Amino acid sequence: MSDASPTDLTRPDRLGPALARATGEDQWLRHEARLITGGKSNLTFELSCEVGSVILRRPPTGHLLPRAHDMGREARVQRALRDTAVPVPRILLEEREANLLDAPFYVMEKVEGVVPQHKLPPGFAENPDARSALADALVDGMVSLHRVDPATVGLSDYGRAAGFVPRQIRTWQRQWEASKTREVAAVDELSSRLENHMWAEQVQPAIAHGDYRLDNCLFDATDPSRLTAILDWELSTLGHPLADFAMLLFYWVEPGEPEPVLTPALTATDGFPSRAHLITRYAEASGADLSDLDAYLAFAHFKFAGIAQGIAARVAGGQMAGQDFGDLDAEVERIAEAGLAVLGSRS
Repeated sequence: MSDASPTDLTRPDRLGPALARATGEDQWLRHEARLITGGKSNLTFELSCEVGSVILRRPPTGHLLPRAHDMGREARVQRALRDTAVPVPRILLEEREANLLDAPFYVMEKVEGVVPQHKLPPGFAENPDARSALADALVDGMVSLHRVDPATVGLSDYGRAAGFVPRQIRTWQRQWEASKTREVAAVDELSSRLENHMWAEQVQPAIAHGDYRLDNCLFDATDPSRLTAILDWELSTLGHPLADFAMLLFYWVEPGEPEPVLTPALTATDGFPSRAHLITRYAEASGADLSDLDAYLAFAHFKFAGIAQGIAARVAGGQMAGQDFGDLDAEVERIAEAGLAVLGSRS
């Protein structure tokens, strides 16, 4: 297990002068770094000095899977969306080579707001109406993202939308093979069934976040109906809107369902609307055909089983700055079995 400290991973002696140049504030020559725990892929740090705080994102340490943890993509998509209806932080500094640190990284402004995780702060979204407004804002933010024309914001080459889901299935099959530590029959069966599914052709490209959920978003502390920033763009690409929406549904835990090991189950508490509410809101706001939504939801399960296995591999390799998320073997199997259940319920 790596015992690298925030100072080791952010190198204030090197980063300080670069931040001072980028911001025009010499106070950044002396600053402190704090790891924001809970991130299970890229590492997130809050950097603070006399003039305030900013956020640094960098990959985990050690061996990385090919094409994973691309800081340049994260920074690029947020820059592109800056002048759209999609709320994103402003990028302050980006280094695509491992010169200042031992890895590429970027620094963005710190947006104030509430990140809904395991519990809500006192006084925030305390009643069902406020919690429904929070959910609606979350869905509406996704719809706004999917409405952005990639070409208009300079992202026409950000990915290939055509054949997106079959290609993603192959990608996550490779990721699974690269990080698995044992055979899991449910994962293999789910992979096979998704591979053989007849996926409809996509009409036009859309920007997909890839990991859209409550705790990857910030909300106004005094108004839960106002989304202030969408964060964690590591998995973003040009993709299929329903694959993106299905990931949100996957993360939206309902009362009585097993509590996930890796993501919060806040939505299972009293007052939060059901997944059916989100589906209705998304359908009305987007006009999308949701007749094959179950297949996309099953794919979301397969994808997250791969993500969970990758996290387990990174923890075992000491790449997560000392963070440990427990034994994930049972969680991987549970997720895959749930994905099969979704497919099994289809008429």
